[in-house]
Amino acid sequence: MAQSQNIFSPPLTGIRNSGKSSCVRSARLSLIAPPPILPKEVETPAAPLPKPCPTPSPPPQPLTPITPHLCELNPLQRLAASIIDTVEATIVEGLERRHPLPPSANPSIQLSGNFAPVVESPACHKLVVEGEIPSSLDGVYVRNGANPMFEPSGGHHLFDGDGMLHAVKLCPESNTASYACRYTRTHRLSLEAEYGRALFPKAIGELHGHSGIARLLLFQARAAFGLLDGGCGVGVANAGLVYFNGRFLAMSEDDLPYHVRLTDSGDLETVGRYDFGGQLKSSMIAHPKLDPDTGELFALSYDVVRKPYLRYFVFESNSRKRLDIPITLGEPTMMHDFAITRTKVVIPDQQVVFKLGEMVHGGSPVVHDPNKMSRFGVLSRYATDESGIQWVDVPDCFCFHLWNAWDAAGDDEIVVIGSCMSPPDAIFSDQTNHKLKSALTEIRLNLRTGQSSTRELACGLDLEAGQVNRNLLGRATRYAYLAIVEPWPKCRGFAKVDLETGTAHEFTYGEGRFGGEPCFVPAERKGGREDAGHVVTFVCNENTGQSELLIVDASSLRITATVRLPSRVPYGFHGTFVSAEGLMGQWR
Repeated sequence: MAQSQNIFSPPLTGIRNSGKSSCVRSARLSLIAPPPILPKEVETPAAPLPKPCPTPSPPPQPLTPITPHLCELNPLQRLAASIIDTVEATIVEGLERRHPLPPSANPSIQLSGNFAPVVESPACHKLVVEGEIPSSLDGVYVRNGANPMFEPSGGHHLFDGDGMLHAVKLCPESNTASYACRYTRTHRLSLEAEYGRALFPKAIGELHGHSGIARLLLFQARAAFGLLDGGCGVGVANAGLVYFNGRFLAMSEDDLPYHVRLTDSGDLETVGRYDFGGQLKSSMIAHPKLDPDTGELFALSYDVVRKPYLRYFVFESNSRKRLDIPITLGEPTMMHDFAITRTKVVIPDQQVVFKLGEMVHGGSPVVHDPNKMSRFGVLSRYATDESGIQWVDVPDCFCFHLWNAWDAAGDDEIVVIGSCMSPPDAIFSDQTNHKLKSALTEIRLNLRTGQSSTRELACGLDLEAGQVNRNLLGRATRYAYLAIVEPWPKCRGFAKVDLETGTAHEFTYGEGRFGGEPCFVPAERKGGREDAGHVVTFVCNENTGQSELLIVDASSLRITATVRLPSRVPYGFHGTFVSAEGLMGQWR
């Protein structure tokens, strides 16, 4: 089968769905695939992808059967491939066509405008820079996001796409910049590139109801007959980023991290799937926490099929695993994020849970359980088991992200800063009667009384996706920089929030201009004023299709510099900044 990169022509309006009306009833976040079998090697080299197209690709062609080259198959495999392809085309797609696609899973909506995918781009140098790049921004800003390589065969959610990294290398001395975007070459993406079409079930857009069960069974059947290898990872690595001990890691919570190298030329290269030298035996969530003083990496892993449903682990600054502790939960629960303080780890156990049996009844396996009490578990950072965990109830609370936490009141109280969403499952499903609300909230956990209290900050703004000064992660902070998610899922600007007073100062991008997560880069490594630094973020002018990198002084909220980018940058997820000094310390 020919190898080809099948990217839709952006902007993606009126997406062609192979002449078929592939439908699902609804879609909510679901990481249903069983935890992958880890590879024997520390890093699995990724297979090369086809070269990116220099011009937009033509409209997608009808899907072809998912079969390897016939000469590579034995007679039994050929028969199995034929039967599985027939079942998919006649039965599974028939099940999907029985129900209309909801907006949250409709590709023509989820992949329209500046959410449409783009092709890869090698490093492009000597970009136009207006203003002066600050001396503290000597390095590379990288942002992750979902960018599907192939046309979805069924439903597609915003979070389903293949991971693509967008990198802007900044050189203050010469006031120059370069830009590159590359797929993270996951095992999943490499297989699909070989076959020339979408191959793995979409975790959110497709795994729903009877058709979702059928797609899982077909995936398992193909793996059982050796038609594909699902044992080396099923994740898309499209969400989080962290630079730890000389390795730049791209993550999604359905797999191991992927090691990506930032090259001297400003380009990106995928090294492979990374298991910390064989120490990591499970997936890792997309938001590990890097302690600014000790250099340790704290992380969680959750499982939706087998107990223990949750694990907490710590890596020392040299990447040696220090702890790996199972945490008892009554049911598998979504835990996209968590928090650390100087002495504690804070684990949310909230109302969005996994109930695989719901698929049998035609529903989503990810549900909001209104009868469950949301709670936060507080455990010593270096506990050797879970016996010392203290659970504190926090009614009516679902925080998809936690921005920071710290010890207070003589260690008898924990302050947690997070964005509380309502309805809790709003970003995964279609709520026709409720508008998404994302309220920045201060949550206080009193460890002496076992009680909690909450205070809404920046009232009237829907705030999500952002950061605090990373030099103060786990320490008391005064400021947070968060995207204003209005109109959801677009961001019309960002807000600098004073966490003491609850007031916010807005920075808006202007009419027809939208961006994403603001990334705060401190001006100094340690010490200094907390808001001394800059906010960097991608912004797209939807009227012209032009994208740029904005550099904004975090103290005054005035633009310091603008980097004009050579191509459109789709809206994405989380980003980070790696200094030039950090780049020199990368593992080769």
